[in-house]
Amino acid sequence: MGLFETFRTYGGKPYLLDRHLDRLVRGCEELGIRYTPDRARLEQWLRRVMASNGLEEAYVRLTITAGEEGLGLPAGDYERPNELLLVKPLPPVDPLQDVRGKELRLLRTRRNTPEGSVRHKSLHYMNSLLAKRELMRSGAAANTEGLMLTADGLLAEGIVSNLFFASGRKICTPSTDTGILPGITRGRVLELAEEAGYDVEEGHYRYDELLDADEIWITNSVQELVPVTRLTSCDASPHIVGNGTAGPIATALLKLYRQDASGER
Repeated sequence: MGLFETFRTYGGKPYLLDRHLDRLVRGCEELGIRYTPDRARLEQWLRRVMASNGLEEAYVRLTITAGEEGLGLPAGDYERPNELLLVKPLPPVDPLQDVRGKELRLLRTRRNTPEGSVRHKSLHYMNSLLAKRELMRSGAAANTEGLMLTADGLLAEGIVSNLFFASGRKICTPSTDTGILPGITRGRVLELAEEAGYDVEEGHYRYDELLDADEIWITNSVQELVPVTRLTSCDASPHIVGNGTAGPIATALLKLYRQDASGER
């Protein structure tokens, strides 16, 4: 039993940390895990762990577990949570990915519904693990992301990412009431898109609408915004998105996101 947050640093500092901690606290409250984060202490701890591992920038995972309890379901709250901070180097950056994008492959594994009021970033990760195993068995390239639908056939999200698509200047992303994770990067990208004057919509969509899109991209806190230039269906039928390279909206939003993360805006 536990929750985690994954984020990265820019200039050695964690980006959008307050939002990650707010989401973590909301999840802990629903699960009855008594945890109150101390941002200043966490930042100091992170600096020490990064320095000990010789990292100027890091992929960071903060995990809060329910702690040590007896067998069975507890009668009350988890009073003694454990806090773990893990870091590793950021994944290698392929400068061509911003232009060439990556493949998004439709999976038969459906996104399950959240156990509570909203999907938490919890240690109960079985649904994503099964989806990842299906993706690996499909023969997809190593950097391919898998796309899951809901049980009703609506677009949901990637295994480790949120989904966006655009036609004209209208940007669409599945609503959180489909059971997707309310991603931190997803939320910031929506804000940046609105600030830039794009029409933004959160709703219910089908795979056919994705096939008709001018642009597609996925988001998460480590990979930022990644253009999707190739869609593959469950039967391995390929579909090239747009002209096969990153579209203008994804390119513009990625630039804005990186400027925001580095404090240049």
